[in-house]
Amino acid sequence: MKIRLVKDRLASWCLWALALLTLGALLAILGFLWVNGSSAITWDFLTQMPRSGMTQGGIATPLVGTIQLMLLSMAFALPIGVATAVYLTEYAPKGPVASAVRLAIRSLAGVPSVVFGLFGLSFFCIFLGLGASMLSASLTLACLVLPVVVTAAETALLNVPKDLRDASFAMGATRWQTIRKVVLPTAMPSIMTGAILGLGRVAGETAPIMFTGAVFFTPNFAKSPFESVMALPYHIYVLATAGTNIDATRPIQYGTSLVLVGTVFLLSLTGIAWRSRLRRSGRA
Repeated sequence: MKIRLVKDRLASWCLWALALLTLGALLAILGFLWVNGSSAITWDFLTQMPRSGMTQGGIATPLVGTIQLMLLSMAFALPIGVATAVYLTEYAPKGPVASAVRLAIRSLAGVPSVVFGLFGLSFFCIFLGLGASMLSASLTLACLVLPVVVTAAETALLNVPKDLRDASFAMGATRWQTIRKVVLPTAMPSIMTGAILGLGRVAGETAPIMFTGAVFFTPNFAKSPFESVMALPYHIYVLATAGTNIDATRPIQYGTSLVLVGTVFLLSLTGIAWRSRLRRSGRA
């Protein structure tokens, strides 16, 4: 009995140690960025354009470009992902077709982001003739985040109580009416939670956009989807590897990294908090 108790406590301590190690690594990264980059973050830093070889000014252009890429990519990924999830949960018969679709989605989630970038360059930029543009980059990012959206939407739809569907059918509703009026409205909060977490993935990607639409520098905000954009992750890469004066841009590198990590962290916290709230209310 004592041996079992000792083993149980030892396992608990090991798990706590691993959890603290993970938390410590996260806090170390955030602390490092805060110490080195917090002094650079001011209102002017967030609202001014880069200038003087990007050794001065702010990050307004890449910050707005990142937001544009996030919103446009999710505008493509969300309807396609939800439609795929609806097919898998409501229409697809159990068999090889549904299994193949799920396998493809899981496989897509494991593809390296640089491969998505090369695909976007070949298909969207060259084959479809969209060129290096915000539209090409957003479509590429939509492909990358699609597995996240499909998985979140499918889980949300499966969690809708069967009694709601049966009650709708009993009142004479068709399958599509039941999906549109009952299933989707019930699952939508959880679907949007997954979409928020997907936005965090989109915001931090560098490889897909450097092939398809991000540029070294542009003095203006993109006013059309067919224009190229600056973006925070690619801006950090440029400052760290190809800037005219890398040492002079060091504070800007850390400040930009802190803004990017803070954005992703805030999106993740928002999604987790929303999901926890829905679970407490019994809607997720």
